[in-house]
Amino acid sequence: MLIINIAGVILIALIIWWFWLYKPQAEQMGDDDLVVVVENGVYKPSHILMDSNDTHDITFLRKDASPCAETLMIPQLEISETLPLNKPTKIHIPPLGAGEYAFHCQMQMYKGTISIK
Repeated sequence: MLIINIAGVILIALIIWWFWLYKPQAEQMGDDDLVVVVENGVYKPSHILMDSNDTHDITFLRKDASPCAETLMIPQLEISETLPLNKPTKIHIPPLGAGEYAFHCQMQMYKGTISIK
């Protein structure tokens, strides 16, 4: 009985860490285009750092055949784009003010952020 309770507490701790505490490593956007791969239920990288007052192009490459991965949305920029399977799609990001801009699929199962500093 004690082993089952300990296993349950460990499982609860792992769920809390995965859904609320885990922060993916950020990728700094340079002069070159950044390629975000949509695969296995996630965006890689899912956290992108950019400098303000610069325009950037982000290329999304969808390798996941899931219908949820088909649409990319950046609500704060009013961007909604269909991502064809295994074909790169370039998204133009205009100069933005400091802050965080979320991007996700239409059901918000795939999530990522663009951080402007």
